[in-house]
Amino acid sequence: MRCPFCGHDESKVIDSRPADDGERIRRRRECLSCKKRFTTHEVIESVPIIVVKRDKSREVFDRAKLTGGILRACEKRPVSLEQIESVVDSIESSLQSSLDREVTSQSIGELAMEKLKDVDEVAYVRFASVYRSFKDINTFMEELTKLLKEK
Repeated sequence: MRCPFCGHDESKVIDSRPADDGERIRRRRECLSCKKRFTTHEVIESVPIIVVKRDKSREVFDRAKLTGGILRACEKRPVSLEQIESVVDSIESSLQSSLDREVTSQSIGELAMEKLKDVDEVAYVRFASVYRSFKDINTFMEELTKLLKEK
C-alpha cells in the first residue's frame, strides 16, 4: 500500500477490523519509511453471476427473483422465512463458489428443487410443476411417483 504522505510502497498493518456490517475492512497502517499512520478501507470485489435463460438471453442473477419463486412455492405451507432464506443463501453460495460466472436458469431451478425437497415436499412439487411446466396430470404423477420411490 502506497503511503499518502511520502509515496513509499511498503507499510505494515497495525490494526484491522470490519466496517459497514462486514462489507469492508478498515486497516490502520504505518509507513515503513516515514513512520506516519494512515487508514485504508478494503472492499471485497465480487464478480456478478450471469444467468443464461432458456431463450439464450442473459441477465444478472437476481436473488429477489429466486426468493419470490420459492416463496410462492411455500405459500400456505409450514415453512418459515428463515428456512426460505437459508435455502436461497445455500443456492447463492453454491453459485458464488462455482468457478463459472455464467450459469443456466435450469441449473438454478434444479438447485432450488433439490433444496426444497429437503424442506417441504409439497413446496418442492409446486416449484417443480412451474419450473418443469408440467403439461398434464401424467407428468405431475410421474414426479410424485419419483418422490415416493425416493422415500
